[in-house]
Amino acid sequence: MSKVPITLRGAELLKEELHRLKTVERPAVIAAIAEARSHGDLSENAEYDAAKERQGFIEGRIAEVEGKLGNAQIIDPKSLDADGRVVFGATLDLEDVDEGQNVTYQIVGDDEADIKQGKISLNSPVARALIGKFAGDVVEVQTPGGRREYEILDVRYE
Repeated sequence: MSKVPITLRGAELLKEELHRLKTVERPAVIAAIAEARSHGDLSENAEYDAAKERQGFIEGRIAEVEGKLGNAQIIDPKSLDADGRVVFGATLDLEDVDEGQNVTYQIVGDDEADIKQGKISLNSPVARALIGKFAGDVVEVQTPGGRREYEILDVRYE
Protein backbone atom coordinates (compact mmCIF):
# COMPACT_ATOMS: atom_id res chain seq x y z
CA MET A 1 0.00 0.00 0.00
CA SER A 2 1.33 3.45 -0.84
CA LYS A 3 2.11 6.07 1.76
CA VAL A 4 -0.53 8.74 2.41
CA PRO A 5 0.73 12.25 3.18
CA ILE A 6 -0.35 13.79 6.48
CA THR A 7 0.90 16.88 8.27
CA LEU A 8 2.73 16.60 11.56
CA ARG A 9 -0.28 18.17 13.32
CA GLY A 10 -2.68 15.71 11.65
CA ALA A 11 -0.55 12.78 12.82
CA GLU A 12 -0.49 14.20 16.36
CA LEU A 13 -4.30 14.43 16.35
CA LEU A 14 -4.62 10.83 15.18
CA LYS A 15 -2.19 9.67 17.89
CA GLU A 16 -4.21 11.56 20.52
CA GLU A 17 -7.43 9.96 19.28
CA LEU A 18 -5.84 6.50 19.34
CA HIS A 19 -4.58 7.04 22.90
CA ARG A 20 -8.06 8.19 24.02
CA LEU A 21 -9.74 5.23 22.34
CA LYS A 22 -7.39 2.73 23.98
CA THR A 23 -7.15 4.28 27.46
CA VAL A 24 -10.62 5.79 27.96
CA GLU A 25 -13.19 4.48 25.49
CA ARG A 26 -12.15 0.81 25.41
CA PRO A 27 -12.03 0.37 29.23
CA ALA A 28 -15.36 2.21 29.59
CA VAL A 29 -17.13 -0.06 27.11
CA ILE A 30 -15.62 -3.16 28.74
CA ALA A 31 -16.99 -1.98 32.08
CA ALA A 32 -20.39 -1.32 30.49
CA ILE A 33 -20.46 -4.85 29.06
CA ALA A 34 -19.55 -6.34 32.44
CA GLU A 35 -22.29 -4.27 34.10
CA ALA A 36 -24.87 -5.36 31.52
CA ARG A 37 -23.82 -9.02 31.93
CA SER A 38 -24.42 -8.80 35.66
CA HIS A 39 -28.09 -8.07 34.94
CA GLY A 40 -28.70 -11.64 33.85
CA ASP A 41 -30.37 -12.86 30.64
CA LEU A 42 -28.34 -11.50 27.70
CA SER A 43 -30.92 -12.44 25.04
CA GLU A 44 -33.22 -9.57 26.04
CA ASN A 45 -30.65 -7.16 27.42
CA ALA A 46 -30.65 -3.90 25.41
CA GLU A 47 -27.81 -2.44 27.48
CA TYR A 48 -25.61 -5.41 26.61
CA ASP A 49 -26.47 -5.17 22.91
CA ALA A 50 -25.73 -1.42 22.88
CA ALA A 51 -22.43 -1.89 24.73
CA LYS A 52 -21.33 -4.68 22.34
CA GLU A 53 -22.24 -2.49 19.36
CA ARG A 54 -20.24 0.41 20.85
CA GLN A 55 -17.32 -1.96 21.45
CA GLY A 56 -17.40 -3.00 17.79
CA PHE A 57 -17.34 0.63 16.72
CA ILE A 58 -14.42 1.47 19.03
CA GLU A 59 -12.37 -1.55 17.95
CA GLY A 60 -13.06 -0.71 14.29
CA ARG A 61 -11.97 2.89 14.79
CA ILE A 62 -8.80 1.78 16.61
CA ALA A 63 -7.93 -0.48 13.66
CA GLU A 64 -8.71 2.34 11.20
CA VAL A 65 -6.55 4.91 13.03
CA GLU A 66 -3.68 2.43 13.44
CA GLY A 67 -3.88 1.69 9.71
CA LYS A 68 -3.82 5.39 8.83
CA LEU A 69 -0.82 6.00 11.05
CA GLY A 70 0.92 2.93 9.65
CA ASN A 71 0.49 4.17 6.08
CA ALA A 72 1.20 7.82 6.88
CA GLN A 73 4.02 9.79 5.39
CA ILE A 74 4.32 12.51 8.03
CA ILE A 75 5.37 15.86 6.64
CA ASP A 76 6.29 18.83 8.82
CA PRO A 77 5.46 21.99 6.84
CA LYS A 78 8.08 23.94 8.84
CA SER A 79 10.84 21.71 7.47
CA LEU A 80 9.87 22.24 3.83
CA ASP A 81 12.12 24.20 1.52
CA ALA A 82 10.21 24.43 -1.72
CA ASP A 83 11.53 27.84 -2.81
CA GLY A 84 8.09 29.46 -2.64
CA ARG A 85 6.35 26.74 -4.64
CA VAL A 86 2.95 25.44 -3.55
CA VAL A 87 3.40 21.94 -2.11
CA PHE A 88 1.64 19.66 0.37
CA GLY A 89 1.54 21.33 3.80
CA ALA A 90 1.95 24.86 2.45
CA THR A 91 -0.28 27.65 3.71
CA LEU A 92 -1.50 29.97 0.96
CA ASP A 93 -2.99 33.43 0.89
CA LEU A 94 -5.20 33.66 -2.17
CA GLU A 95 -7.36 36.32 -3.74
CA ASP A 96 -10.57 35.13 -5.35
CA VAL A 97 -10.24 37.28 -8.48
CA ASP A 98 -13.94 36.96 -9.35
CA GLU A 99 -15.18 38.15 -5.94
CA GLY A 100 -12.20 40.18 -4.72
CA GLN A 101 -12.10 38.26 -1.43
CA ASN A 102 -8.95 36.99 0.24
CA VAL A 103 -8.82 33.46 1.66
CA THR A 104 -6.15 31.44 3.41
CA TYR A 105 -5.85 27.70 2.88
CA GLN A 106 -3.43 25.02 4.02
CA ILE A 107 -3.08 21.98 1.77
CA VAL A 108 -3.45 18.86 3.93
CA GLY A 109 -4.32 15.16 3.69
CA ASP A 110 -7.87 13.92 3.13
CA ASP A 111 -8.43 13.08 6.81
CA GLU A 112 -7.35 16.54 7.96
CA ALA A 113 -9.39 18.58 5.49
CA ASP A 114 -11.81 21.02 7.10
CA ILE A 115 -12.83 24.01 5.00
CA LYS A 116 -14.10 25.87 8.09
CA GLN A 117 -10.54 25.78 9.46
CA GLY A 118 -9.04 26.71 6.10
CA LYS A 119 -7.64 23.23 5.46
CA ILE A 120 -8.24 21.81 1.99
CA SER A 121 -7.53 18.30 0.81
CA LEU A 122 -4.56 17.62 -1.41
CA ASN A 123 -7.06 15.88 -3.71
CA SER A 124 -9.49 18.80 -3.97
CA PRO A 125 -9.82 20.58 -7.33
CA VAL A 126 -8.44 23.82 -5.82
CA ALA A 127 -5.36 22.16 -4.29
CA ARG A 128 -4.64 20.14 -7.43
CA ALA A 129 -4.71 23.32 -9.51
CA LEU A 130 -2.44 25.19 -7.06
CA ILE A 131 0.26 22.53 -6.56
CA GLY A 132 3.52 23.55 -8.22
CA LYS A 133 2.56 27.21 -8.66
CA PHE A 134 4.27 30.25 -7.10
CA ALA A 135 3.19 33.52 -5.45
CA GLY A 136 1.98 35.91 -8.15
CA ASP A 137 0.55 33.12 -10.34
CA VAL A 138 -3.12 33.26 -11.33
CA VAL A 139 -4.82 29.88 -11.40
CA GLU A 140 -8.13 28.92 -12.96
CA VAL A 141 -9.98 26.18 -11.09
CA GLN A 142 -13.06 24.22 -12.10
CA THR A 143 -14.92 23.69 -8.83
CA PRO A 144 -18.26 22.00 -8.18
CA GLY A 145 -19.69 25.55 -7.86
CA GLY A 146 -18.28 26.64 -11.24
CA ARG A 147 -15.10 28.16 -12.62
CA ARG A 148 -13.01 30.23 -10.15
CA GLU A 149 -9.87 32.24 -10.61
CA TYR A 150 -7.38 32.67 -7.77
CA GLU A 151 -4.23 34.76 -7.53
CA ILE A 152 -1.62 33.35 -5.16
CA LEU A 153 -0.58 36.22 -2.90
CA ASP A 154 1.76 34.36 -0.55
CA VAL A 155 3.08 30.83 0.11
CA ARG A 156 4.25 29.95 3.62
CA TYR A 157 5.51 26.78 5.27
CA GLU A 158 4.32 26.90 8.88
